[in-house]
Amino acid sequence: MSFPPATLALLEKTREVDVETASPKGSRHRVPIWIVVDGDDVFVRSYLGKRGRWYREIQERPAALVSGSKRIPVRAVPATDAQSKRRTSLGFKRKYPKSGSLDAMLRRSVLDTTLRLEPI
Repeated sequence: MSFPPATLALLEKTREVDVETASPKGSRHRVPIWIVVDGDDVFVRSYLGKRGRWYREIQERPAALVSGSKRIPVRAVPATDAQSKRRTSLGFKRKYPKSGSLDAMLRRSVLDTTLRLEPI
């Protein structure tokens, strides 16, 4: 299942979205993250690697992307194949070319935290 075209367009033009995740006890957390749209696929990656709280929580339970007043329920699927990692890296380079944080998102140590998001 893919996101509706209007949602893909919103995510493509939005510089950062908040990802809302929940702890095992149900506490909700929000943190801003980068997001990449490539075709019908939506990718994210944790610059903190596997120790990022949102990264761990989004793999365990459904989450949501929040952009302005729009809340988009999602689930995460690991996207650690070479093609997905490459598409995500190229998307970051295209969308965030002048950011001082770009190099952190392209480090070899974080590539395996690439996730594809799906609507729920």
